[in-house]
Amino acid sequence: MIHKHPLLLSLFGCLAAVGAVLAGTNFTTPTPASGSGKPQVNHVFVINLENKGFDETWGPASKAPYLSQTLRAQGVLLSQYHATGHFSLDNYISQISGQGPNSETQSDCQVFTPFVQTGSAEPGQAVGRGCLYPESVPTLPGQLTAAGKTWKGYMEDMGTPCRHPELNAPDDTQRAEVGDQYAARHNPFVYFASIINSPACGERVVDLNALPADLARADTTPNLTYITPNLCDDGHDAPCVDGQPGGLVSADAWLRKWVPVITESPAFKQDGMLIITFDESEGGDAAACCGEGPGPNAPLPGLTGMGGGRTGTLVLSPHTRPNTSTDTPYNHYSLLASIEDVFGLPHIGYAATPGLSRFGNDVLNG
Repeated sequence: MIHKHPLLLSLFGCLAAVGAVLAGTNFTTPTPASGSGKPQVNHVFVINLENKGFDETWGPASKAPYLSQTLRAQGVLLSQYHATGHFSLDNYISQISGQGPNSETQSDCQVFTPFVQTGSAEPGQAVGRGCLYPESVPTLPGQLTAAGKTWKGYMEDMGTPCRHPELNAPDDTQRAEVGDQYAARHNPFVYFASIINSPACGERVVDLNALPADLARADTTPNLTYITPNLCDDGHDAPCVDGQPGGLVSADAWLRKWVPVITESPAFKQDGMLIITFDESEGGDAAACCGEGPGPNAPLPGLTGMGGGRTGTLVLSPHTRPNTSTDTPYNHYSLLASIEDVFGLPHIGYAATPGLSRFGNDVLNG
């Protein structure tokens, strides 16, 4: 018979309690611990740029020195951030709904067809094909509205609020025109019937020129501000139809103008987080991460392989340490899940993938 000393029993009890706590701990919890004295993030800003791989953007020869050097020194670089598909649209849709690609969104929806749903699959996937998802498909904007939070999409050159192609008609924004370089495929909000069929679409999916007035006060700044530059300023076209160089050169100039508008705003200074990311990596890079696999509607999310390539992403916030980085693997579904975490929302679509990385102390490290 083994006699157990009371001190040892106490020690074993403490260790067991600690083990139980650790076993239930989510090490990717994005918000600071209660009582830490740090305010919670309550305003998230997302900027999407286009079609650049990690080395081209963040490497020593980058043509975007403001992004890769000046802004890089102010925040945390997510060096293993990946896109979820090719071409553009499927990536944008994944960011606000967690829906995987289908054959139509993979081809940027040249014709604005309704999504014909034939079933469902886990986690939260609508099975079928098409462009305009039915009202039954959950979205991040819908979650925010239900939770009493606000959201807005700001689209450069869109002009008319909530502008999208006519149903079953060709998308006339596939190519830029002088004075109109808006691309509907870079505006994920208009691919959900629950949004475009609501009067809120005209109020919340607006032209970029509305942004400065909204950012003037914290109480007029949406909880989620989602920004898409036009086809030149997002780096997609090079050269551009108006004679601008395009690519990273024009994207960098756009960031130099607009990022200070965000970072100097009262809401950002108070409790903001700015995420600058890219829809995909071009050039045949089909690398994937984060357990991404074939979806119910597309065997290969990247068309030629799994995933949309490594792009990298930069996060700026009063809660990030300058000039830091993390090699935790993230993708666009991680972005959605992380935003949901910020606002205490359940995870939808592939954001609910078991084990998916979400922003934790490696990102909000300040």
